[in-house]
Amino acid sequence: MGVLRLLALLLSLLLVACGGPRSATPPATADRVASSYTAAPETAATAEERPGLGTRWGETRLSRARAVRFRRAEGRPLAVSAVYYNDAPGITAMSAGAPLRRTWPILAGPAGAVVSVGLRDAGGALLPGTLIGNRWFVVGEQNRRYTVSVRNRTSQRLEVVLSVDGLDVIDGRPAHFRKRGYLLEPNSRIEVDGFRQSYDAVAAFRFGSVAESYANQRFGEARNVGVIGLAVFHERGTDPWQTNEMLRRLRANPFPGRFATPPER
Repeated sequence: MGVLRLLALLLSLLLVACGGPRSATPPATADRVASSYTAAPETAATAEERPGLGTRWGETRLSRARAVRFRRAEGRPLAVSAVYYNDAPGITAMSAGAPLRRTWPILAGPAGAVVSVGLRDAGGALLPGTLIGNRWFVVGEQNRRYTVSVRNRTSQRLEVVLSVDGLDVIDGRPAHFRKRGYLLEPNSRIEVDGFRQSYDAVAAFRFGSVAESYANQRFGEARNVGVIGLAVFHERGTDPWQTNEMLRRLRANPFPGRFATPPER
């Protein structure tokens, strides 16, 4: 892949859609949330009391995308996974002081065989994280901007549907597999840097308090704050498990022997 093409992939996202995207909208005012959701006052109060981080609606940033055609092989995702985040005190309390590493998160399940996903700071460095149980937690900082970096580890095109705090990153509404996502070209990487407002702009992802989170401010709902989700779809007529010896490696047997045999004389 040439340098110019790689740069184009990093700067221009390909939006998989049948029509124009339903863009995310700015957070509603407190009175508008209360009129639409009867449970909003109670949820907002709970969010005010919660420690740790959420993702708030940041400044508008230039981020161009265009619609492309992609036919999913199946209605359900090939793989689903998630990366979690919180502030340093929260992760330290959960991990009993486990060391942090600046590396691609370890994804649970088969998703890790086809994609890598991580959070990067404004300078492009992966944010530090650690494995707690089977979940990878990334450390964020209040008011810092971040991007969601997704890398295709296969030689085939993939579609990734992303969510932040339970909200779809394209339309800003509750996430679902049926919604369309971003196209990942073979062996390439994209940077998703905010909730999409149009084909040309996004509202940046910025860490904030749970009460400040876009999910809470827009919908009065904070129960899914702190998680980045992704669903991966492969293209009709392809089989990503066949690429790069992936199938052989997934079938590798750590205990191939069945019974003990006597020594040779």
